[in-house]
Amino acid sequence: MSESEHRMIEILRILSEQEKPTGSKLIADELKNKGFNLGERAVRYHMQILDEKGYTERIGNSGRKITQLGREKLEKGLIYDQVDSIYSKFEERIYLTDFNYMSQEGKVVVNTSTIYDEESLNIIKKIIENDLSVSPYVDINRVSNSNEIEVTTLCGTTIDGVLLNEGIPSQPKYGGLLKIEDSEPIKFTELMSYKKTSLSPLDAFSTKEFTSIMDVVENGNGIIPANFRLIPGIGREKAINIINKLDKIGIGGVIAISEEGKDILGLSVPEGMVGISIVAGATPFCAVQEEDLDINIKISEEIKDFKSLSPITSKIKPVLKKTRHIQQQKISFLLSKTWNLIQQVNFDIEKIKGDIISNVSFIDADKIDKALSIMEETYNENPKYINPYYKLINHPNDDSKIGLATICSLSIDGILIDNGIMSTPRYGGLLELSEPPLFIDLISYNGSTEDPHKIFLAKNMTSITKDNETTKILASFKEIPYISRDYSVHLLEILNNIGFSIYKIGKPREVTYNAKADNYNFGIVTGSGLNTIGAIKEKGINVEVKAIEKLLPFEKMNRL
Repeated sequence: MSESEHRMIEILRILSEQEKPTGSKLIADELKNKGFNLGERAVRYHMQILDEKGYTERIGNSGRKITQLGREKLEKGLIYDQVDSIYSKFEERIYLTDFNYMSQEGKVVVNTSTIYDEESLNIIKKIIENDLSVSPYVDINRVSNSNEIEVTTLCGTTIDGVLLNEGIPSQPKYGGLLKIEDSEPIKFTELMSYKKTSLSPLDAFSTKEFTSIMDVVENGNGIIPANFRLIPGIGREKAINIINKLDKIGIGGVIAISEEGKDILGLSVPEGMVGISIVAGATPFCAVQEEDLDINIKISEEIKDFKSLSPITSKIKPVLKKTRHIQQQKISFLLSKTWNLIQQVNFDIEKIKGDIISNVSFIDADKIDKALSIMEETYNENPKYINPYYKLINHPNDDSKIGLATICSLSIDGILIDNGIMSTPRYGGLLELSEPPLFIDLISYNGSTEDPHKIFLAKNMTSITKDNETTKILASFKEIPYISRDYSVHLLEILNNIGFSIYKIGKPREVTYNAKADNYNFGIVTGSGLNTIGAIKEKGINVEVKAIEKLLPFEKMNRL
C-alpha cells in the first residue's frame, strides 16, 4: 500500500469518528496528531480523490462526510495497520478520560448497545444488581417511533483513565474469560492480547458460546468476560486507595489486585508490577445475548460526560466473593501450546504419507451424511479455497456424536520446518474473496489462547455457503525467511497439488492479501481445515468446533 493511500485511509478514519461534516483544517490538525505532516492544501487534494472514488461526499461549505462505501473501504483497507490500532484506541480513551472522583464530574469511557424489549433491559438490571458490571450508572435512550432501546454502561477503561490522571500508568494487557466456582473468581480460561489483533478481545469473546454469566448469578458457577492490566508496584497502595474511593461513588467492578510480582488468576505478573482484573463493562449485554434475545453489542465505543448517566438501581448485592490468592496453573497462549505438535509433523512429500495436525469437531451421528454432503458441495463449488481431506472419528465418551477431523493449517508449518525451513504462524484471519482477496480481520496466534478461526466461527463471521453475501472464509498468514524462498515455493507448489490449501505466496515487503510480513521475510496465505466445518455450521447443523486437536496419519484420511 502506497504512502498516499495510507494517508487517505487515515483521513477516512478521522471522518468516520466525526458526527458532522468536517473541513480540511480539522483533518490536517488530526493528521498532525497522528504523525502525518500534511497541510490543508494537500488534504484537499486527497479529499478530491476520495470524492471521485465515492468514499466521501461534500456537504455544501460545511465539509465532507464519509460514505458507506468509504466505511467499507476503511474496514478492509489497512488491516495490517488495524492489528495495532485496537491498543492505540484504548490508549486514546484512557488519555481522554478526565473524570474527577471527588467532584464526580468529567468524561468517562462507555459502551452503548441496542436492545429491543423490556425483557432485555430487566436482564441488564439483574446483572448490575449482582455487581457483575463496572457501575450501576447507565443511560437509557428509548428511540422514538421504534422498539429500539439504546443502553449505555460504564467501561472499565474509565478506571485506567482515572489512575493515569493520578500519575499511575495502567497498561491494558488482555481481555478474556474468567472462570467462577462457588462464586469465587478462580482463573482466566481464555485470553487475547490487546495488541496484534483487529478484533477487540472482549468483542471476540462476547458470544453465548463462550460465556455463562446467568449461571454465575443463579448458582455461582460459570464464565464471565473480564480484562487484565498492569501497573507499577510502587503505585499499588495509591491505586487501591483510588479504587476504594471510586467504589464508594458507584464505579467498581474490580475483581482482583495482585501483590507486587505475584501471579494471579493464572496470569504471570512481572517483577515490580501489579496485576488488576476488572469485570468487562459489556458483561450485562453478554448476559442478554446468552438468553437468545436480539442485541447489538458495541464495546468501548465512545467518551461521554458522567453527568449524562444515572443509577439503574440502588440494590447492589455482590454475587462474587473475594479472590483467594491461590497459585493456579499458568495459562499458555496458542502458539506456545502448539509448537510441540508442529514439531511432530512428519509428512513425507515424496511418499505422500506421515502425520499431520488435525482439527476434530463433533456433530450428532444422525447428521453425518448431511454434513458430508455439505462438505462435498462446498468443495466442488470452490476447490481452490476448500481443503478436501477429512476423517470420521468416534467420540471418546458419546456414541451419539461423530468426530469430523480436518487438516489444520499449522500442518504446513510443520512440513516446512521438517524440511529445514523456518515457518512461523503469525495470524489466523477472515479472508474476503474479493478481487484481489483481502483479510478483513486478523488475530495473532501468539496473542490468543483460543484458535482465531474458532473465534470467527463462534461469532458467525464467515459466509462460506451464503449466496447473497461476499464469500468470507478462514485463512492463515505465515512468515518465512526470504533466504529460503526458492525452496519454500518448490515445496508449497507440491503441497498445493496434493490438496493442501495454499492461496498465495508473497514477496519480501509485499502486503499479501492485506497482511504484512516483517522485513527480510515473506508471507504465505493458507486455508483453514475449519472452512468445511464452517459450511456445516452455516447450514444449521449444530457443531462442537474444536481446533488443533491431534496428530493423524495423512494417508488414512478420506478425500471429498
